[in-house]
Amino acid sequence: MSLPATQIPGFPPGFPFPFPFPPSTPSIGALIPNSGPTSGGNVVLIVGSGLANASSVTFGGTPASILFQDPIGLLIIVTAPAHAPGTVPVVVTNAGGSSAPAMYTYLPPAGPVVASMVPTSGPTTGGTPFTIVGAHLTGASVTFNGVPATGVVVDPTGTILTGITPAGTAGNVPVVVTTPSGSATVTGGFTYVAPAGPVVASLIPTSGPTTGGTPFTIVGSGLTGGSVTFNGVPATGVVVDPTGTILTGITPAGTAGNVPVVVTTPSGSATVTGGFTYVAPPGPVVISLAPTTGPVAGGTAFTIVGSNLTGGSVTFNGVPATGVVVDPTGTILTGITPAGTAGNVPVVVSTPSGSATVTGGFTFV
Repeated sequence: MSLPATQIPGFPPGFPFPFPFPPSTPSIGALIPNSGPTSGGNVVLIVGSGLANASSVTFGGTPASILFQDPIGLLIIVTAPAHAPGTVPVVVTNAGGSSAPAMYTYLPPAGPVVASMVPTSGPTTGGTPFTIVGAHLTGASVTFNGVPATGVVVDPTGTILTGITPAGTAGNVPVVVTTPSGSATVTGGFTYVAPAGPVVASLIPTSGPTTGGTPFTIVGSGLTGGSVTFNGVPATGVVVDPTGTILTGITPAGTAGNVPVVVTTPSGSATVTGGFTYVAPPGPVVISLAPTTGPVAGGTAFTIVGSNLTGGSVTFNGVPATGVVVDPTGTILTGITPAGTAGNVPVVVSTPSGSATVTGGFTFV
């Protein structure tokens, strides 16, 4: 005789089958692992019994994300939520109730660890690229004697930190790495070194006219950022090459004689041995005037030949000539005579360097 699928021998037909067993109360045997970071996100395996059909898993009252639960009820896999540091209860809840708590410890993130820093010294002006190698450096900032470094970057592994030193005073200073989890002092710190002051080997030329305008070159070292004075008066057009060894400029005007020349940089000053000698430029020399006569009404075009005539002006008996022009060589001067009175009058050529009287003068007729 065959029985219906729901018929059990010795029981009346239609007796419920299978039996409606009540769900078991969940029980946690172990948490693997039983600790993790405060940031959460780590996977935790819960092993026990009666864990099937869990409706929630909480860590210190905060729900975890359930990744997997086996139908037999022996294990659940969850992602731990974030939580403050400390030990918290983990509870599994299903239709049978809530489990007794199992304890899970949230560990604060480890503070920074510094293994090495390179370089360990640099100029007081700052700007030295540096690298710190260690662990747990993510989110770090760095100070040199309390002054923040700039351009700080930490690689994704949290083990390599790079940045740029700030300016500082000469000497050894503490270097501190700070993260949200704590601080670490770099062993040995960092030594700031004052850059060497300027050194002058030579000045070329060593003399020039009192009018200034002489191009000069200073050769030496540590000249970067340098300025130059001649007897306290700044030179113009000062330029230093990228190596800091060659400085060029233009002399200012000065008085005749030897004067001190000083090169000044942010690191100090140096006086040029022998200084610079200002020489008064030679006065004008007149060789000839043509023509030597002209009408009293003026308007006679004339030419003076000589040397050192640059910047010259001309007077006839004290009255300025007009239209005076000197050629680039300073040897030929031309102009127009002013009106005058009949007779011979003195003709004088004047430049910034002096004056010369034309022999024989000029005769107004």
